[in-house]
Amino acid sequence: MLRKIASFTVNHDTLKPGMYVSRVDGDCVTYDLRLKVPNAGDYLGQGALHTLEHLIATYVRSSPLTDEVIYFGPMGCRTGFYLILRDKVGKADALKLCLEAFAFAADFTGPIPGAKRRECGNYRGHDLPGARREAKAYVNVLKGCSEGSMEYPD
Repeated sequence: MLRKIASFTVNHDTLKPGMYVSRVDGDCVTYDLRLKVPNAGDYLGQGALHTLEHLIATYVRSSPLTDEVIYFGPMGCRTGFYLILRDKVGKADALKLCLEAFAFAADFTGPIPGAKRRECGNYRGHDLPGARREAKAYVNVLKGCSEGSMEYPD
């Protein structure tokens, strides 16, 4: 019998854009970076999602916290991303990293990192203007987040 995974136990009808602690596994903390309201019909466009993945993953792995970064990647539902960090990084520093990373993406110009044919499995599937718009909107969401708001709503 298949077990229900933790992220499927979260009531998606009550989720709003924000930054949440999704789970803690040993010394790894998974953050739910929710950009869109689930099941509301407004999802991240595939090209914008793909470009944000490249920009944010490159940024967090180039930051001073690079050794604490385990993973950054998109949710299949296209409402956000998961960021997995070592637990040495506190919530305040994780939030700061996300604010910096999404601000970087909001202002990014130039070639998208890792977006050449030999570097990416869908190198034509990018949307930098869309990624910049989504990043800018999420920066405004993150500015309203705090360590105390990182728990999922009931």
